[in-house]
Amino acid sequence: MVTDIRSHSVVERTVADDGPAIQVKNLSLAFDDKVILRDVSFILDRGHTKIILGASGSGKSTILKLILGLLRPDGGEIWINGERTDTMTERELMRVRAHLGMVFQEGALFDSLTVAENVGYKLYEETDLPLDNVRRRVEEVLGFVGLQEHIDKMPSALSGGQRRRVAIARAMAAKPGILLYDEATTGLDPITATSVDEEMVKLRDLENVSSIIVTHQLRDAFFVAEHEAVREQGQLRIIPADAQKCDEAEFIMLKDGGVVFEGNAHELREARDTYITTFLS
Repeated sequence: MVTDIRSHSVVERTVADDGPAIQVKNLSLAFDDKVILRDVSFILDRGHTKIILGASGSGKSTILKLILGLLRPDGGEIWINGERTDTMTERELMRVRAHLGMVFQEGALFDSLTVAENVGYKLYEETDLPLDNVRRRVEEVLGFVGLQEHIDKMPSALSGGQRRRVAIARAMAAKPGILLYDEATTGLDPITATSVDEEMVKLRDLENVSSIIVTHQLRDAFFVAEHEAVREQGQLRIIPADAQKCDEAEFIMLKDGGVVFEGNAHELREARDTYITTFLS
């Protein structure tokens, strides 16, 4: 069953609605003589999705690490919610990270903690919310991803797709306005991957979450770009998106650390660049 979140059991963080969620300007990074990123720029508008594609080693996941402040760029600027972050101290970054959620490769759950403890980890560790409030929020987000009945299980008792959905629930528990997905569907079968894709679509369309998706799974990338979540007669459904909605998801293709394409799904399919056509085939 598809559900959505409407209650407010977590302290809300105020962010100005004007301006982009993330803006990257002329970003560059090298390790010794190896260039990882070269003059990369893009804007993530609020409630929209950026899907970053590229071969292994093209710098896709590195962009997420730079946005999180885990790496510092050699050049360029990173702006999150109107604040420049690449020059911030670690303490200043902690405040900005409160608005970010991250879904790691393979889920990266804590094996020794229950599903509830994993999902509520940030709230337990970084807030003074009463335990009953945290538990209600955990139940809420697990209901959103359709896993509330597994709340007290250990991660080892879940399937691969269920663990990824728990990871999404954990990332959204503190109500971040921006979610970053690093290869969230890698290693999953197509049916299970689609269930994860649907959670990304629901968060974007029902909760107005801005998202960056790093992936090399083309099927999943196009699914997220070309579907939307709608509410009809009290029921939520995932349906093919119209052209206007499809424009809210933009692709970025990286090659040798630089951007070789930026545009919507239709424009990507119509591209005639040899690298792009080879990648898509």
